Amino acid sequence: MSNNGQARALVCTNAVSALALLREALALPPAVGIPPSAVITRRIKPRKPKSCNTLAFSSLRPLVPARDRLRRWTAPHSDSFHASVLGDLPLEDVLQLFDVMLISIEVKTRENYGAGLLRFHQFCDSRHIPENKRMPAPDFLLASFIASWAGKVATTTAQNWMAGLHFWHNLHGAPWHGSGLLRSATAGLSKVVPDSSKRPRRPPVTLDHMHALFRRLDLSNSFDAAVFATASVAFWCCCRLGELVINSQSGFVPDRHVSRSTSFRRCAPLNRTPYSVLHIPWTKTTHAAGADIIASKLDDPTNPVVALNHHLASNASVPLSAPFFAFETRDGSWAPLTRPWFLSRCNQVWRESGLLELTGHCFRIGGASELLLRGVPPDVVAMQGRWKSRAFLEYWRKIESILPLFITSSFTDSRVSMVHASMDSFSRKYK
Repeated sequence: MSNNGQARALVCTNAVSALALLREALALPPAVGIPPSAVITRRIKPRKPKSCNTLAFSSLRPLVPARDRLRRWTAPHSDSFHASVLGDLPLEDVLQLFDVMLISIEVKTRENYGAGLLRFHQFCDSRHIPENKRMPAPDFLLASFIASWAGKVATTTAQNWMAGLHFWHNLHGAPWHGSGLLRSATAGLSKVVPDSSKRPRRPPVTLDHMHALFRRLDLSNSFDAAVFATASVAFWCCCRLGELVINSQSGFVPDRHVSRSTSFRRCAPLNRTPYSVLHIPWTKTTHAAGADIIASKLDDPTNPVVALNHHLASNASVPLSAPFFAFETRDGSWAPLTRPWFLSRCNQVWRESGLLELTGHCFRIGGASELLLRGVPPDVVAMQGRWKSRAFLEYWRKIESILPLFITSSFTDSRVSMVHASMDSFSRKYK
């Protein structure tokens, strides 16, 4: 063999080896720049799929947990893309690219996207769609897939599946052809959502719920003091509950969850309303940049500034390394306030008070509604809840549907009309 032939053979061998190494590496979890919640240290073994989740065997789609399908499920296009990239970049750079792309989405999102991949390939198998047509998928195929679920799933489910397919294409270097046909099919699907997929209107936390907590919680008890402070901040500061408490006792991650060592400032400007500022290290939209939660003093027994100060005084021995809303225990130690404990205590009080039992998200929408009804300008409410203008307009649709639930002796129909007028003005400003 000539020198040129030997060189070409060596290059070919090296390319094949690099491609094999890349395939092996893609079978492993992301390994760089990992936000704590993006990695599940406990190895999840794939289980035998349920009958509705079965899929025709293919070496391109190994049996893996849903969260791993984005990186492990491939197509003929994937190999050509990987080979092309490896021709220009070293393996380490390519792996880092994949890792960084994958950690851009949360584990739960990866699971949802993986579910969409499964449904798409089930559809393709049943229609005998060849592998090379599945990535990049043509517009008509994507639209037909969505149309096949008309009357069976909610629009949000279909949109999540499409977002997953789009990300899968991006991850493997495939162009996305979803266009006019897909948009029309998705719009049509939204007209025939089955009743089983329509969520009932979720009632909000109201001021009655908050006052019941103030009356019935034992604020001399360290646990109840933590519960009351969390509820007051979640309601008046329009917070997501996950920004304040953790899901389980072992689920605390300092880079993700607010701790006692987090920046907390008490501010009392001259001739102005006192307020407190609590920095949270992570939010759903800003990620590691975090955000500042601003609690302003109110003329209400559920005043979040007073509730926060009382919580910190009642739980003064909790260490700086603990979650911010942790509480002292009877044995002289401490425990983190978890979401289940918090909601269980709130619902116990509400049940005893003859009020509806609610979920965590109800604080955010309830607080925003209460502020609007008190005449707080929509711009200020959006800032308090850390919504961008257009996002708040979308959120307004949810608020609008539950405003009648707030009508009491103090909030009449005229007050609701005032809110509608202010939101109309806000809408015109930001359209």
